[in-house]
Amino acid sequence: MPATFDDLVALMARLRSPEGCPWDREQTYATLAPMLLEEAYEAFEAVEAAREGRPEELRDELGDLLFQIVFYAQVAGERGEFAVGDVIEAIHAKMVRRHPHVFGDESAKDAEEVLRNWEAIKAEEKRASAENRSDKGESGEAAKAESLLDGVSTKAPALMEAHQLSTKAARVGFDWQRIEDIFNKLHEEIDELRAAINEHSKDDNEVGETRVREEIGDLLFVVVNIARHLKAEPEAALKLTNRKFRRRFRHIEESLRARERSIEAATLDEMEALWQEAKMNEGESAPAPPACGACGAKVGRAKFCPECGAPVELPARRTCQSCGHKYEGRPKFCPECGAETPVLI
Repeated sequence: MPATFDDLVALMARLRSPEGCPWDREQTYATLAPMLLEEAYEAFEAVEAAREGRPEELRDELGDLLFQIVFYAQVAGERGEFAVGDVIEAIHAKMVRRHPHVFGDESAKDAEEVLRNWEAIKAEEKRASAENRSDKGESGEAAKAESLLDGVSTKAPALMEAHQLSTKAARVGFDWQRIEDIFNKLHEEIDELRAAINEHSKDDNEVGETRVREEIGDLLFVVVNIARHLKAEPEAALKLTNRKFRRRFRHIEESLRARERSIEAATLDEMEALWQEAKMNEGESAPAPPACGACGAKVGRAKFCPECGAPVELPARRTCQSCGHKYEGRPKFCPECGAETPVLI
């Protein structure tokens, strides 16, 4: 007979009992916190596996996450604070309260109106909660005015926090109207970052370093907003790129090992060629070879077209992120300012 939710609650109680598991009995709110975060991230990762046709991974990770919730509720019950039934009752009541267009007499014509109503209801709940604390004589931090952004955890990963902050602000109209405007802001932030880098290179001090760090943060925040407008969760998008980088870098390592070469001894040109090979293995095209602008013939690195003799203007393959200088080839350092050049993804 399949196990039920009540069976899971009973299992947790048994594990925490005197006849149960010594390790489970030792756990507290504090010791469980890192495990809760780890299981949430593993469930987050498993979503992509489910999209790729492996739903059993998501099923298992959701089970691990559910177990953590039951674990916390068991500990809370032993402390006389709440039980798992209270957790269910609280979320059920909240969802009914936050969906008056479903369970009440109100209406909502689209998802945007639903979200606006959600924020309004949430704000009213917080106001009532603050008044209740004030009536009980609480003061200071506990009774101060609430902010729309208070519900976003400062302990969340930075990309996730930025996404949630801008999402909440957008729900009350504080947002770009067109994605083109965000791209304009992106170019503006890139220019400001370059200016900060140039300034810091002239005067290497803590103030310059702080400004560079702040400009990088501003740039990332704008990119998060582009992702939000495109309905792409930035944390998940970056995770995909991280996986892609791991795969391709592993291809470089394995290919070099097959040639009995160490990665430390490999040249940048060798690694770049293997990187492009990995991209092609994944079905992604390598950059097109240079072609003559006059007749279209392939020219390689010749200064003049071998077919028609026209002078060849070779495209700049990279732009230095420190000084903006454009250059060809794959040098390890920028020929203009000497800054280390990045690996292309």
